[in-house]
Amino acid sequence: MLFGSEHVRRYVETDGAEGHDWEGTTALILTTTGRKTGKQHITPLIYQAHGEALLVVASKGGADQPPAWYLNLQANPEVQVQVLGDRFTARARTATPEEKPAMWRTMTAAWPPYDEYQTKTDREIPVVVLERV
Repeated sequence: MLFGSEHVRRYVETDGAEGHDWEGTTALILTTTGRKTGKQHITPLIYQAHGEALLVVASKGGADQPPAWYLNLQANPEVQVQVLGDRFTARARTATPEEKPAMWRTMTAAWPPYDEYQTKTDREIPVVVLERV
């Protein structure tokens, strides 16, 4: 199973031929700019399409603190995304309270453990919408 930096390396090298299809779902590569360092941070994430946008979930496995990539995109919402061989700039935003229920259902259909992760924390796990610029 690919994970972490090895997942990123193989995904990028193969334009997603290795790493896009992952554990019965699909993954993209998200690049954010560090809010403190200004350095690029690359993360593989489960995603689903939602109209023209893509959805990812800032779950961190149900940890009480959000993942660093989510904090980074809150500070700088312009991100780079790779889906298979398609690399593009996107603007990231947190789903609104009105949007989130349907988007959450989309994401839990793709990765059912998200529901379990939500039970582990009092933090409301956000769905992030990635809109191509």
